[in-house]
Amino acid sequence: MNFKAVFYILGTLLIVLGVCMLFSLGWSLYYGEDDVQALLISIGITLACGFLLRAFTSLKGTLGIRDGFLVVTLGWILAGVFGALPFVFYGAVDHFIDGFFETISGFTTTGATIITDVEILPHGILFWRSFTHWLGGMGIIVLFLALLPKIGAGAMNLFKAEVPGPVAEKVSPRITQTAKMLWFIYLGVSLLQTILLMLTGFNLFDALTHTFGTVATGGFSTRNLSVGAFQNPAAEIVIIIFMVIAGANFGLYYFLLQGQWRKVFKDSELRFYIGLILLCTGLVVFNIGQTFPSYFDGLRTSAFQVVSIMTTTGFGTANFDAWPEFSRLMMLLLMFLGGCAGSTGGAMKQIRILILFKYAYRELRQMLQPKAVIPIRVGEKTVPDSVAKNILGFVIIYIAIFIVSSLFMTLLGLDLTTAISSVAATIGNIGPGLGQVGPVCNYSEIPQIGKLYLSILMLLGRLELFTVVLCFIPEFWQNVRFTVSSQTMSME
Repeated sequence: MNFKAVFYILGTLLIVLGVCMLFSLGWSLYYGEDDVQALLISIGITLACGFLLRAFTSLKGTLGIRDGFLVVTLGWILAGVFGALPFVFYGAVDHFIDGFFETISGFTTTGATIITDVEILPHGILFWRSFTHWLGGMGIIVLFLALLPKIGAGAMNLFKAEVPGPVAEKVSPRITQTAKMLWFIYLGVSLLQTILLMLTGFNLFDALTHTFGTVATGGFSTRNLSVGAFQNPAAEIVIIIFMVIAGANFGLYYFLLQGQWRKVFKDSELRFYIGLILLCTGLVVFNIGQTFPSYFDGLRTSAFQVVSIMTTTGFGTANFDAWPEFSRLMMLLLMFLGGCAGSTGGAMKQIRILILFKYAYRELRQMLQPKAVIPIRVGEKTVPDSVAKNILGFVIIYIAIFIVSSLFMTLLGLDLTTAISSVAATIGNIGPGLGQVGPVCNYSEIPQIGKLYLSILMLLGRLELFTVVLCFIPEFWQNVRFTVSSQTMSME
């Protein structure tokens, strides 16, 4: 393994993280609030550690597959550790684990929080809290690839390890160019939503922070009651539209810019995704619509909650935990679906669910025609059996982790509803669950060990299990040697 290059990249990542904190410092200085010192200390520590790592390492050699997995896993952990510093130094949290939980929740675009009153926090801390969403939405490693093109051939291994979905697809022959295009589209969508939210009456700060939470499908808000606190139907409609946009494959927007409309509208995953949103919204409206003063209010509220949970955004305009059992169960099941591959959404992803259904149907047909060769098709593409088996393995591991984790949370004293939904909401990067972690509650009452465990689940969910899990199996470290000489440590 190329440890020198791994730590050089991690050092650069910390430098980028420290520079990103400057934006939060700008808001603190503008409002003249008391979080300036906390941000300055956090920036100083993060930059110093980043430059120190780079001083003793170099970007030489090629990054292999294992190097890519290690960089992504350690990079996200370091982002959680150093990103927590502003919360810790300001005193927004009581323990470092709380700060780590809040930061990992931000970077993984989960939106689960332990802060009971966000409205008392200064603008700089609030901005950093939401900005972690935006940085993590498209991927901090993808951002790194866009900023540091000299990685070379190893860039694809980093890209594969972070980009969500069963297959990491490029929109350009060069990975660095793909990263730049994805971030360009991401920035354009963010700018458009910010402008539209300001037109609905939001100020610049609230427009930016809620845009970060929307396009990254994160869910952190500047209000305790989330988007519902604004009582702004126009803004809710804008956010619904952009949550749907954020939950779709960003690679499709590149094809839209290229004028390849047919390729977009014939995308099977996109049609499956839109169809499920419409179906689930209709079912929820049917179940709770009569409780609203008008059909439009019922439709808007139902659509907002369905889209928010399916895209794993986690914004709220209503307490769905108080809905009838049918709709509550619907919300819980939606936590497992997620957005499309290549989106900022979490959970299993629509393409995996679609292929899984087709795989099961193929097996039924195969029982009737044992000698027939029946391929699995998604649109005009044939899905290789290797991809189908990878998806099957992913789903099995996902469900296994969900079951074991739910049992563990009940051991900590949580009731069954809270335990199950807290696991589903964190491994799926959703945020709000049911019971004690419902839309009008938070994770502050979870024991410290539980918060740390749920933080790990958020990381597992964002990096889609395999990237993190592979770093902890013995085979990953085979043939890795650490040798120490009189002057330096050689790591191979």
